[in-house]
Amino acid sequence: MVGKGASGKSQKYTPKPKNLDKQEKQGVEIRQNMTVSELAQAMNREIGTNHVYDALLNTSLDLDQLEPDSVLEDRWIKEAVKRSGMKYKWATLVEAKVRENKDVLRQPPPDPALLVSRPAVVTIMGHVDHGKTTLLDSLRKTQVAAMEAGGITQHIGAFLVQLPSGEKITFLDTPGHAAFSAMRARGALVTDIVILVVAADDGVMKQTVESIQHAKTAKVPIILAVNKCDKPQADPQRVKEELLAHDVVCEEFGGDVQAIHVSALKGDNLMELAEATVTLAEVLELRADPVGQVEGTVIESRTDKGKGPVTTAIIQRGTLRKGCTLVAGKAWAKVRFLFDENGQSVNEAGPSVAVEIVGWKELPSAGEEIVEVESEQRAREVVEWRIYAEEQEKLKGEQQAIEAKQRQHQESYKREREGLAHLSWRQRKSALYRANKHRIAHRPSERHESAELSLPVVIKGDVDGSVEAILNILESYDADQQCQMDIVHFGVGDVSENDINLAETFSGTIYGFNVGANKSIQQMAAKKGIPLKLHKVIYKLIDDLKEEVNSKLPPAVEENVVGEASVLAMFEVTVGKKKVLVAGCRVQKGQLDKRMKFRLTRGRDVLWEGSLTTLKHHKDDVQMVKTGMECGLSLDKDIDIMAGDEIVCFEEIEVQQKITWDPGF
Repeated sequence: MVGKGASGKSQKYTPKPKNLDKQEKQGVEIRQNMTVSELAQAMNREIGTNHVYDALLNTSLDLDQLEPDSVLEDRWIKEAVKRSGMKYKWATLVEAKVRENKDVLRQPPPDPALLVSRPAVVTIMGHVDHGKTTLLDSLRKTQVAAMEAGGITQHIGAFLVQLPSGEKITFLDTPGHAAFSAMRARGALVTDIVILVVAADDGVMKQTVESIQHAKTAKVPIILAVNKCDKPQADPQRVKEELLAHDVVCEEFGGDVQAIHVSALKGDNLMELAEATVTLAEVLELRADPVGQVEGTVIESRTDKGKGPVTTAIIQRGTLRKGCTLVAGKAWAKVRFLFDENGQSVNEAGPSVAVEIVGWKELPSAGEEIVEVESEQRAREVVEWRIYAEEQEKLKGEQQAIEAKQRQHQESYKREREGLAHLSWRQRKSALYRANKHRIAHRPSERHESAELSLPVVIKGDVDGSVEAILNILESYDADQQCQMDIVHFGVGDVSENDINLAETFSGTIYGFNVGANKSIQQMAAKKGIPLKLHKVIYKLIDDLKEEVNSKLPPAVEENVVGEASVLAMFEVTVGKKKVLVAGCRVQKGQLDKRMKFRLTRGRDVLWEGSLTTLKHHKDDVQMVKTGMECGLSLDKDIDIMAGDEIVCFEEIEVQQKITWDPGF
């Protein structure tokens, strides 16, 4: 078809495309319970929530009650999409694939016919300095106590002792210090018998009671060793009577607890103690399966420079040999070497034997269960599963925390908007912008540093148990309102370059316990100004840490009263042409020093604080007036002073503040 335009020229007619109004519409993926902001994002990331409000204008929905986090009903979600010229489609729900549990568990109880007798695992427990390690020294004829820093045991010692009679006993020596509660609990959970050492000259102490509780929790029988009976002030009878209050009843009082009076230093009655232990072990009929898959418990773990990750373990089932594949927590090992308590290489370790295991890929935590698996591939599967399960549990906990935080924010959000309920959403948005203008984030260069005091620390220890003990102490820190303590990193082994870099990043301090730092590390720390504090005794490390926190606190101002005086009468004196009001006073206590500060009080009310302009004794200007003397003084401000008022002379002294945290020792 041909037509003519305004110019008279022929023009070709172009037909209007069919379905112009039905061109391909943008698809929006929707789902149930979408919020306004989520719907806006699904439509177009650039649109924002205003578009959703505009789309829902002139509907029965009350826009004044609608917020960006308000949940929309399905019909309003669909309506908003339609009115925006888009089409909706329901999101496909993807069902999460359930991951197969690849964990490994301990085997079921063995056939009683396979069981053979095993040595007793005996834990020595008690209060610090009551002679536990000395007692063991006498049994194994070594000098461990002499090597312990500060004379206190700071690790679990595990070793096998063969008595002259031929019987074998595996002993665990747990630390008695307050910081090592977790180690004592771990010792009780893998033991058959607890020997409770109490000094005859000291009696029942805090860690004694704690040791009794660990033994009772683990349902382990107790043998009482009353030590230091050779001392003149020793009173074993008092010790046994004190223990009655803690439900430890000795045989002489009708109970079932054997009590042996010993002297670890002189070696008195040690064989009687050993015999009592063997007798009790026979009564308990201790037996184990030596042929099944290996099971055990990590007693201690550390990183050795030559051997890498090393664990001390008690074998509870099976016989551990070189080449076995083990899993403990989130670590696994192909056993390369086994060592006894004397550092001698051994080929195997059966039930109740304490052994050092070398060959771990990562360092397992003390207290973890050891289980043997059939191959390295299986070990990796177990570790991967455990890491995954832990992450899922962590995510679950984080999700709960997020939901709780969201509820808190929503409540706060609603409270904030209650006063704006009468406004339309556009007016409300404008009002909120004006109200929150000051909250708009500054550029990083404009941000002010936090006024809160904090002490970031990096903790390094020689073994896992030591680090655990230090972290347990720091967990009790309760002085965050004075100075926050942030543990930015902790680990096992000597201080490394990574520790220095972390401490530099967070402006922190490195605390090392029984670890070293080579010369280059020390020079690096000094160059970067990183405090590097290495200790051999745990309570000295904690004292040092407390001192550093104290040094962070601003000094407090304390008031020291120098003297007090009573106002006897008021009179005026003429100085040149000016009349000055003078208070006639008598010094009741101390002295008045014109260089100090003064306070005027009437009853309990403070009327004035400041300085004196004049201080006279008779007619002479003086610097100081002592007790019993009369004086005249005038203040640096016109105050209505009356007879009977009190004048206090004081000085302000800056003193170092101390944190309120008490770690218990």
